[in-house]
Amino acid sequence: MRFLFLGAGAIGTYVGGSLATAGHEVSFVEQPGTAAAIAEQGLTVETASTRHVVRGIAMFTDPAPALDAGPYDVCVFALKSFDTASVLDAWLALGRPLPTILSVQNGVDNEAVIAARLGADRVIAGTIATAIAKPGVGHVIEETHRGIGIALGHPRSGDLIAALNDAGLGARGYADAASMKWSKLLTNLQGSATSAILDLPVGAVFADPRLHAVETAAMRECLRVMRALGHRLVDLPGTPVRALAFAVQRLPLALTRPIFVRLLGDSRGDKMPSLHIDLHSGRRRSEVGYLHGAVVRHGARAGVPTPVNALLTATLEGLTAGTEDIAAFRHNPDALLARLR
Repeated sequence: MRFLFLGAGAIGTYVGGSLATAGHEVSFVEQPGTAAAIAEQGLTVETASTRHVVRGIAMFTDPAPALDAGPYDVCVFALKSFDTASVLDAWLALGRPLPTILSVQNGVDNEAVIAARLGADRVIAGTIATAIAKPGVGHVIEETHRGIGIALGHPRSGDLIAALNDAGLGARGYADAASMKWSKLLTNLQGSATSAILDLPVGAVFADPRLHAVETAAMRECLRVMRALGHRLVDLPGTPVRALAFAVQRLPLALTRPIFVRLLGDSRGDKMPSLHIDLHSGRRRSEVGYLHGAVVRHGARAGVPTPVNALLTATLEGLTAGTEDIAAFRHNPDALLARLR
Protein backbone atom coordinates (compact mmCIF):
# COMPACT_ATOMS: atom_id res chain seq x y z
CA MET A 1 0.00 0.00 0.00
CA ARG A 2 0.99 3.63 -0.42
CA PHE A 3 0.92 5.75 2.74
CA LEU A 4 1.31 9.48 3.36
CA PHE A 5 2.05 10.39 6.98
CA LEU A 6 1.37 13.82 8.37
CA GLY A 7 3.88 14.03 11.19
CA ALA A 8 7.01 12.03 11.99
CA GLY A 9 6.66 12.12 15.76
CA ALA A 10 6.67 9.00 17.90
CA ILE A 11 3.56 7.43 16.35
CA GLY A 12 4.29 8.47 12.77
CA THR A 13 7.88 7.24 12.94
CA TYR A 14 6.89 3.95 14.58
CA VAL A 15 4.04 3.07 12.23
CA GLY A 16 5.55 4.59 9.10
CA GLY A 17 9.01 3.13 9.73
CA SER A 18 7.54 -0.31 10.40
CA LEU A 19 5.45 -0.20 7.23
CA ALA A 20 8.45 0.92 5.18
CA THR A 21 10.54 -1.91 6.63
CA ALA A 22 7.86 -4.35 5.47
CA GLY A 23 8.08 -3.00 1.93
CA HIS A 24 5.17 -0.58 1.79
CA GLU A 25 5.66 2.81 0.15
CA VAL A 26 5.75 5.53 2.80
CA SER A 27 6.07 9.31 2.49
CA PHE A 28 6.01 12.03 5.15
CA VAL A 29 5.07 15.69 5.41
CA GLU A 30 7.15 17.35 8.15
CA GLN A 31 8.83 20.56 9.22
CA PRO A 32 12.05 21.38 7.28
CA GLY A 33 14.47 20.59 10.12
CA THR A 34 12.90 17.24 10.91
CA ALA A 35 12.54 16.36 7.24
CA ALA A 36 16.21 17.12 6.56
CA ALA A 37 17.39 15.04 9.52
CA ILE A 38 15.31 12.03 8.49
CA ALA A 39 16.36 12.37 4.85
CA GLU A 40 19.99 12.21 6.01
CA GLN A 41 19.85 9.53 8.70
CA GLY A 42 16.67 7.58 7.90
CA LEU A 43 14.11 6.20 10.34
CA THR A 44 15.16 3.88 13.17
CA VAL A 45 12.60 1.57 14.77
CA GLU A 46 13.74 -0.55 17.71
CA THR A 47 11.81 -3.37 19.35
CA ALA A 48 12.81 -5.86 22.03
CA SER A 49 14.34 -8.14 19.38
CA THR A 50 15.02 -6.03 16.30
CA ARG A 51 16.49 -2.76 15.13
CA HIS A 52 15.62 -1.54 11.65
CA VAL A 53 16.99 1.54 9.90
CA VAL A 54 15.03 2.62 6.82
CA ARG A 55 16.59 5.05 4.37
CA GLY A 56 15.33 6.69 1.23
CA ILE A 57 12.01 7.75 2.75
CA ALA A 58 10.28 10.46 0.70
CA MET A 59 10.16 13.58 2.87
CA PHE A 60 8.12 16.66 1.97
CA THR A 61 7.99 20.00 3.73
CA ASP A 62 5.02 21.24 1.70
CA PRO A 63 1.74 19.29 1.37
CA ALA A 64 1.17 20.38 -2.24
CA PRO A 65 4.06 18.42 -3.82
CA ALA A 66 3.38 15.59 -1.40
CA LEU A 67 -0.21 15.29 -2.64
CA ASP A 68 0.93 15.69 -6.25
CA ALA A 69 3.20 12.66 -5.74
CA GLY A 70 0.10 10.54 -4.99
CA PRO A 71 -2.34 8.97 -5.21
CA TYR A 72 -2.08 7.34 -1.79
CA ASP A 73 -4.21 4.59 -0.36
CA VAL A 74 -4.27 6.19 3.09
CA CYS A 75 -3.04 9.40 4.72
CA VAL A 76 -2.22 8.87 8.39
CA PHE A 77 -2.91 11.77 10.73
CA ALA A 78 -0.49 11.43 13.65
CA LEU A 79 -0.65 15.07 14.74
CA LYS A 80 -2.02 16.81 17.82
CA SER A 81 -5.79 17.08 17.97
CA PHE A 82 -5.69 20.88 18.18
CA ASP A 83 -4.13 20.99 14.68
CA THR A 84 -6.67 18.78 12.89
CA ALA A 85 -9.12 21.42 11.66
CA SER A 86 -6.53 24.00 10.59
CA VAL A 87 -4.39 21.45 8.74
CA LEU A 88 -7.39 20.03 6.90
CA ASP A 89 -8.58 23.50 5.90
CA ALA A 90 -5.11 24.39 4.62
CA TRP A 91 -4.89 21.17 2.63
CA LEU A 92 -8.36 21.59 1.15
CA ALA A 93 -7.43 25.12 0.08
CA LEU A 94 -4.74 23.62 -2.17
CA GLY A 95 -7.44 22.22 -4.43
CA ARG A 96 -5.88 18.76 -4.61
CA PRO A 97 -7.85 15.57 -3.98
CA LEU A 98 -7.13 14.19 -0.52
CA PRO A 99 -6.76 10.49 0.26
CA THR A 100 -8.77 8.65 2.89
CA ILE A 101 -7.59 9.74 6.34
CA LEU A 102 -6.64 7.29 9.09
CA SER A 103 -6.80 9.19 12.38
CA VAL A 104 -4.67 7.58 15.10
CA GLN A 105 -4.90 10.71 17.23
CA ASN A 106 -5.92 10.95 20.86
CA GLY A 107 -9.44 12.00 21.74
CA VAL A 108 -12.88 11.14 20.39
CA ASP A 109 -13.67 14.11 18.12
CA ASN A 110 -11.03 14.12 15.36
CA GLU A 111 -12.95 11.73 13.12
CA ALA A 112 -16.03 13.97 13.27
CA VAL A 113 -13.93 17.01 12.34
CA ILE A 114 -12.45 15.15 9.37
CA ALA A 115 -15.81 13.74 8.29
CA ALA A 116 -17.40 17.21 8.36
CA ARG A 117 -14.86 18.38 5.79
CA LEU A 118 -14.32 15.28 3.66
CA GLY A 119 -17.34 13.07 4.29
CA ALA A 120 -17.83 10.14 6.64
CA ASP A 121 -16.68 7.71 3.94
CA ARG A 122 -13.23 9.37 3.85
CA VAL A 123 -12.10 8.75 7.41
CA ILE A 124 -11.06 5.64 9.33
CA ALA A 125 -10.77 5.71 13.12
CA GLY A 126 -7.68 4.16 14.68
CA THR A 127 -5.97 3.97 18.03
CA ILE A 128 -2.43 3.10 19.10
CA ALA A 129 -2.19 0.95 22.20
CA THR A 130 1.54 0.17 21.95
CA ALA A 131 3.81 2.24 24.21
CA ILE A 132 6.44 4.10 22.20
CA ALA A 133 9.42 6.20 23.27
CA LYS A 134 11.10 8.75 21.00
CA PRO A 135 14.70 9.37 22.08
CA GLY A 136 15.50 11.47 19.02
CA VAL A 137 14.34 12.71 15.62
CA GLY A 138 13.43 9.76 13.42
CA HIS A 139 14.23 7.27 16.20
CA VAL A 140 11.64 5.35 18.20
CA ILE A 141 11.71 2.47 20.65
CA GLU A 142 8.79 0.09 21.12
CA GLU A 143 8.58 -0.07 24.91
CA THR A 144 5.53 -2.32 25.29
CA HIS A 145 4.03 -4.05 22.28
CA ARG A 146 0.26 -4.09 22.44
CA GLY A 147 -1.11 -3.31 19.00
CA ILE A 148 -3.31 -1.00 16.96
CA GLY A 149 -7.09 -0.77 16.74
CA ILE A 150 -8.69 -0.05 13.35
CA ALA A 151 -12.38 0.64 12.79
CA LEU A 152 -14.10 -1.77 10.42
CA GLY A 153 -16.70 -0.85 7.84
CA HIS A 154 -14.54 1.18 5.44
CA PRO A 155 -13.59 -0.39 2.08
CA ARG A 156 -9.90 0.00 2.95
CA SER A 157 -10.10 -1.26 6.53
CA GLY A 158 -9.28 -4.86 5.66
CA ASP A 159 -6.30 -4.00 3.48
CA LEU A 160 -5.08 -1.55 6.11
CA ILE A 161 -5.23 -4.14 8.88
CA ALA A 162 -3.40 -6.63 6.66
CA ALA A 163 -0.66 -4.09 5.89
CA LEU A 164 -0.20 -3.18 9.56
CA ASN A 165 -0.01 -6.84 10.52
CA ASP A 166 2.43 -7.46 7.67
CA ALA A 167 4.60 -4.87 9.44
CA GLY A 168 4.25 -6.68 12.78
CA LEU A 169 2.14 -3.95 14.37
CA GLY A 170 -0.60 -6.18 15.78
CA ALA A 171 -3.66 -4.58 14.17
CA ARG A 172 -7.15 -5.62 15.21
CA GLY A 173 -10.49 -4.59 13.75
CA TYR A 174 -13.37 -3.05 15.71
CA ALA A 175 -16.95 -2.90 14.49
CA ASP A 176 -17.82 0.03 16.78
CA ALA A 177 -15.41 2.90 16.14
CA ALA A 178 -16.85 5.17 18.85
CA SER A 179 -16.58 2.50 21.55
CA MET A 180 -12.98 1.85 20.52
CA LYS A 181 -12.04 5.54 20.73
CA TRP A 182 -13.87 6.14 24.02
CA SER A 183 -12.23 3.06 25.56
CA LYS A 184 -8.85 4.51 24.60
CA LEU A 185 -9.88 7.89 26.02
CA LEU A 186 -10.52 6.25 29.38
CA THR A 187 -6.94 4.96 29.46
CA ASN A 188 -5.60 8.38 28.40
CA LEU A 189 -7.17 10.02 31.45
CA GLN A 190 -5.09 8.08 33.96
CA GLY A 191 -3.04 10.72 35.74
CA SER A 192 -2.33 12.73 32.60
CA ALA A 193 -3.73 16.16 33.51
CA THR A 194 -2.83 15.91 37.20
CA SER A 195 0.74 14.96 36.31
CA ALA A 196 1.01 18.08 34.16
CA ILE A 197 -0.61 20.41 36.68
CA LEU A 198 1.48 19.25 39.66
CA ASP A 199 4.67 18.43 37.73
CA LEU A 200 4.67 14.90 39.16
CA PRO A 201 5.20 11.48 37.54
CA VAL A 202 2.00 9.48 37.08
CA GLY A 203 3.19 6.91 39.62
CA ALA A 204 3.54 9.63 42.24
CA VAL A 205 0.02 10.89 41.46
CA PHE A 206 -1.52 7.49 42.18
CA ALA A 207 0.69 6.96 45.22
CA ASP A 208 -1.06 9.88 46.95
CA PRO A 209 -4.40 8.57 48.30
CA ARG A 210 -6.07 11.95 47.80
CA LEU A 211 -4.96 12.26 44.18
CA HIS A 212 -5.84 8.63 43.53
CA ALA A 213 -9.38 9.49 44.60
CA VAL A 214 -9.39 12.42 42.15
CA GLU A 215 -8.24 10.19 39.27
CA THR A 216 -10.87 7.60 40.13
CA ALA A 217 -13.58 10.26 40.17
CA ALA A 218 -12.47 11.57 36.75
CA MET A 219 -12.56 8.09 35.23
CA ARG A 220 -15.95 7.35 36.79
CA GLU A 221 -17.31 10.51 35.17
CA CYS A 222 -15.99 9.31 31.82
CA LEU A 223 -17.66 5.92 32.29
CA ARG A 224 -20.99 7.57 33.14
CA VAL A 225 -20.77 9.70 29.99
CA MET A 226 -19.99 6.62 27.90
CA ARG A 227 -23.04 4.82 29.26
CA ALA A 228 -25.27 7.84 28.61
CA LEU A 229 -24.05 8.01 25.01
CA GLY A 230 -24.54 4.27 24.50
CA HIS A 231 -20.87 3.43 23.97
CA ARG A 232 -19.55 0.05 25.10
CA LEU A 233 -16.30 -0.69 26.84
CA VAL A 234 -14.02 -2.77 24.63
CA ASP A 235 -10.62 -4.23 25.34
CA LEU A 236 -7.96 -2.67 23.14
CA PRO A 237 -5.01 -4.70 21.82
CA GLY A 238 -2.99 -5.78 24.86
CA THR A 239 -5.07 -3.48 27.07
CA PRO A 240 -7.77 -4.90 29.39
CA VAL A 241 -9.98 -1.81 29.43
CA ARG A 242 -12.98 -3.65 30.85
CA ALA A 243 -10.92 -4.86 33.81
CA LEU A 244 -9.75 -1.28 34.36
CA ALA A 245 -13.34 -0.06 34.37
CA PHE A 246 -14.41 -2.80 36.77
CA ALA A 247 -11.62 -1.84 39.19
CA VAL A 248 -12.48 1.86 38.95
CA GLN A 249 -16.19 1.34 39.49
CA ARG A 250 -16.40 -1.65 41.81
CA LEU A 251 -13.29 -1.98 43.94
CA PRO A 252 -12.46 0.14 47.02
CA LEU A 253 -9.83 2.83 46.65
CA ALA A 254 -7.61 1.16 49.24
CA LEU A 255 -7.38 -1.85 46.96
CA THR A 256 -7.01 -0.13 43.60
CA ARG A 257 -4.35 2.38 44.68
CA PRO A 258 -1.47 -0.13 45.02
CA ILE A 259 -2.56 -1.75 41.76
CA PHE A 260 -2.40 1.53 39.85
CA VAL A 261 0.85 2.57 41.52
CA ARG A 262 2.46 -0.68 40.46
CA LEU A 263 1.04 -0.82 36.94
CA LEU A 264 1.39 2.84 36.00
CA GLY A 265 4.45 3.65 38.08
CA ASP A 266 6.47 0.65 36.92
CA SER A 267 5.44 0.93 33.27
CA ARG A 268 6.11 4.65 33.01
CA GLY A 269 8.95 5.18 35.44
CA ASP A 270 9.82 8.86 35.20
CA LYS A 271 8.40 9.16 31.67
CA MET A 272 5.87 11.96 31.62
CA PRO A 273 2.57 11.94 29.68
CA SER A 274 2.16 14.15 26.64
CA LEU A 275 0.06 16.74 28.52
CA HIS A 276 2.99 17.26 30.90
CA ILE A 277 5.50 17.48 28.05
CA ASP A 278 3.40 20.05 26.18
CA LEU A 279 2.97 22.27 29.24
CA HIS A 280 6.51 22.17 30.59
CA SER A 281 8.16 22.53 27.18
CA GLY A 282 6.41 25.88 26.88
CA ARG A 283 4.38 24.86 23.84
CA ARG A 284 1.43 27.02 24.95
CA ARG A 285 -1.00 24.49 23.47
CA SER A 286 -2.54 21.49 25.15
CA GLU A 287 -4.68 18.51 24.17
CA VAL A 288 -6.41 18.51 27.56
CA GLY A 289 -9.51 19.99 25.94
CA TYR A 290 -9.67 16.96 23.64
CA LEU A 291 -9.25 14.47 26.51
CA HIS A 292 -10.72 15.59 29.84
CA GLY A 293 -12.46 18.41 27.98
CA ALA A 294 -14.18 15.92 25.68
CA VAL A 295 -15.68 14.20 28.73
CA VAL A 296 -17.02 17.58 29.85
CA ARG A 297 -18.49 18.56 26.46
CA HIS A 298 -20.15 15.24 25.76
CA GLY A 299 -21.28 14.99 29.38
CA ALA A 300 -23.05 18.34 29.08
CA ARG A 301 -24.89 17.17 25.97
CA ALA A 302 -25.89 13.93 27.69
CA GLY A 303 -26.90 15.61 30.95
CA VAL A 304 -24.10 13.96 32.95
CA PRO A 305 -22.23 16.16 35.49
CA THR A 306 -18.44 16.08 35.09
CA PRO A 307 -17.05 18.51 37.72
CA VAL A 308 -13.68 16.80 38.22
CA ASN A 309 -12.85 16.66 34.53
CA ALA A 310 -14.04 20.26 34.17
CA LEU A 311 -11.74 21.44 36.95
CA LEU A 312 -8.74 19.54 35.57
CA THR A 313 -9.40 20.93 32.09
CA ALA A 314 -9.80 24.53 33.24
CA THR A 315 -6.73 24.42 35.47
CA LEU A 316 -4.42 22.94 32.86
CA GLU A 317 -5.73 25.28 30.18
CA GLY A 318 -5.05 28.21 32.53
CA LEU A 319 -1.50 27.01 33.15
CA THR A 320 -0.97 26.54 29.41
CA ALA A 321 -2.25 30.04 28.63
CA GLY A 322 -0.19 31.60 31.42
CA THR A 323 -3.19 32.84 33.40
CA GLU A 324 -2.36 30.41 36.22
CA ASP A 325 0.92 30.25 38.15
CA ILE A 326 2.79 27.00 37.42
CA ALA A 327 4.95 27.46 40.52
CA ALA A 328 1.87 27.55 42.76
CA PHE A 329 0.93 24.01 41.71
CA ARG A 330 4.36 22.42 41.29
CA HIS A 331 4.64 19.42 43.67
CA ASN A 332 1.74 20.91 45.62
CA PRO A 333 -1.32 18.62 45.62
CA ASP A 334 -3.02 20.84 48.22
CA ALA A 335 -3.32 23.65 45.65
CA LEU A 336 -5.31 21.42 43.31
CA LEU A 337 -7.29 19.69 46.02
CA ALA A 338 -8.40 23.04 47.45
CA ARG A 339 -10.06 23.86 44.14
CA LEU A 340 -11.68 20.47 43.88
CA ARG A 341 -13.34 20.94 47.25
